[in-house]
Amino acid sequence: MTKLLKIGELAKLSQVSVETLRFYETQGLLSPKTRSDSGYRFYSVDDQQRLQFILHAKKVGFALQEIKRLLSLKTDSSQHTCEEVKNYTGVKIREVEAKIHDLQTMKQALDSLHQACCGGKESADHCTILNSLGDPELFSRHSSANAH
Repeated sequence: MTKLLKIGELAKLSQVSVETLRFYETQGLLSPKTRSDSGYRFYSVDDQQRLQFILHAKKVGFALQEIKRLLSLKTDSSQHTCEEVKNYTGVKIREVEAKIHDLQTMKQALDSLHQACCGGKESADHCTILNSLGDPELFSRHSSANAH
């Protein structure tokens, strides 16, 4: 007979909190193999592998709803194509690229703000950073300079 793991054991093995496992259960991502008469959750090796799938998918940027969809594709993998699964990573890559672009724009704006300020000991009444943050053109200057 395969050893079943209590929720605390699975949490420790997977380096997540018990609360995380309970949350995944409420989200329909994970469910214990069985429960004892007193309500203790017991997880199987399959549950442990499913949790690893969830954690790895999170690390590469998939949201919980996306992970739920990926899990359904995995569960019914004979009913789906690799192309269908690959499309999920393509969409995620485009989302990450858009975030990177946004972060680069933010960094350029911050660099400009930082460089424009004298950084002196005088009052911030006329601080270039504080004044520039009120400028409606601040981000449009940087996003247009960052455009292809």
